[in-house]
Amino acid sequence: MATTEDNELFNKGEAAPAGYFTGAAFIHPLVGRDNNNEFALGSVTFKPGARTIWHTHPKGQVLIVSEGQGFYQEKGKPAQRLKKGDVVNIPENVEHWHGADAQHKLVHIAITNYKDDQNVVWLKPVSEQEYADVNK
Repeated sequence: MATTEDNELFNKGEAAPAGYFTGAAFIHPLVGRDNNNEFALGSVTFKPGARTIWHTHPKGQVLIVSEGQGFYQEKGKPAQRLKKGDVVNIPENVEHWHGADAQHKLVHIAITNYKDDQNVVWLKPVSEQEYADVNK
């Protein structure tokens, strides 16, 4: 079982699925979908350079940054820099990615809503060029 590092709110959890993330990322589930909640809640830790692939959420997602620095980017728009305390409200079906910058880790809490039995649609990796461009 993963342990909590100094000053972390939650432990980093288990390695995130490699097909949906680039670099070292970890997921610590906090609340699963159940009769009371139509969402999943988890803490996601991205080591420097780690990020999701492009994806969408059929009923949206909220990110709450609890530590570090990184980016959130919607397809066709400039990346937004993320830091501790930032909240990102991601509309449904908006293609995006999020993760750490090249120099710092990023930890965020993700609240991901379900539509029927689906909460995410995974697309393609963020290219090395796309990622390098936001880190300039």
